[in-house]
Amino acid sequence: MPYIVHENMKMGSDGESDQASGTSSDEVQSPTGVCLRNRGNRRISAEDLNKRLSLPADIRIPDGYLEKLQLTSPSFDQPLSRRSRRASLSEIGFGKLETYIKLDKLGEGTYATVFKGRSKLTDNLVALKEIRLEHEEGAPCTAIREVSLLKDLKHANIVTLHDIIHTDKSLTLVFEYLDKDLKQYMDDCGNILSMQNVKIFLFQILRGLSYCHRRKVLHRDLKPQNLLINERGELKLADFGLARAKSVPTKTYSNEVVTLWYRPPDVLLGSSEYSTQIDMWGVGCIFYEMAAGRPLFPGSTVEDELHLIFRLLGTPSENSWPGISSMEEFKSYKFPKYKTQPLINHAPRYVGLQAWVLDLLEWLHHIKRDISLIIKCLSAVFRPTRVGH
Repeated sequence: MPYIVHENMKMGSDGESDQASGTSSDEVQSPTGVCLRNRGNRRISAEDLNKRLSLPADIRIPDGYLEKLQLTSPSFDQPLSRRSRRASLSEIGFGKLETYIKLDKLGEGTYATVFKGRSKLTDNLVALKEIRLEHEEGAPCTAIREVSLLKDLKHANIVTLHDIIHTDKSLTLVFEYLDKDLKQYMDDCGNILSMQNVKIFLFQILRGLSYCHRRKVLHRDLKPQNLLINERGELKLADFGLARAKSVPTKTYSNEVVTLWYRPPDVLLGSSEYSTQIDMWGVGCIFYEMAAGRPLFPGSTVEDELHLIFRLLGTPSENSWPGISSMEEFKSYKFPKYKTQPLINHAPRYVGLQAWVLDLLEWLHHIKRDISLIIKCLSAVFRPTRVGH
């Protein structure tokens, strides 16, 4: 029964990882027995190099590199410029396609193909997201957005970006490898997850999302396929191609975001002004899907999706949603006046469970709720330690 790693990883109480990677700048452990001196009689070890370049602890330093560094580095204690750091990383093997071995093809989309691979630097498995570049258009904006956000997001519940490789024909993003996504996990379980595992996964989703929101980043595409799980049961947010950095609580964005089943009603009705509620609605839908074993609102079209939402939660009125009657999209659909239905009637599997399960689901679908308060409530109800099968 694999353990979820919380306290034994180097992380803060909110899950912020202090573990170094190819793109972080935190303290690392290092190999022993390798040390040299530079011109000022300063001993240079592999640990010194790891710290200076923010390398993973298990990195394999190329033969002769430390000797070369000993001769060419005038002072190892002086600040390292960005240009010098890039040059050093390149010499070690970062930013080069030949550093990674392609194994199996994992999936393919409009712009990118994802491969399972192996790093020659660490011998660890990695995920290689190969984005095809069109000379006339350059890199897709989703790829640029994903790189710019992920290089600054370091958290135990967010997938780690290890390396970036740019060639004339492609942009390859090298991620940590995780065994499956939440959709595959649920399929493998026959869509019947224990409530203990539901709670553990929900806790991790919220903790990773809280980290993003505190840094004013909206994911905007939460769905089971974008939540990755490793063999230890650690869940990580992935695929930030639609994510946005927001500078104010509410801002105008595109309303063509979030897979239909996990899209909140205001966005379905054409609103492009939203904030963290777009992610919180998705969390509520995913929570229900894990607990009930089926999607909450599996609509086939926007209109069908709205009908499913209003049939359960009730058709909004001016009292419950000021301004709704003046929205053109809402008026055009001519919705019946549905009454709110108890969630317990929609999910028989909830019978006999603690009241907090239903309360939390309704809370998650209330767009004004604070994610930090939800995490505190979850922490008070249970302390997630492991995932069972």
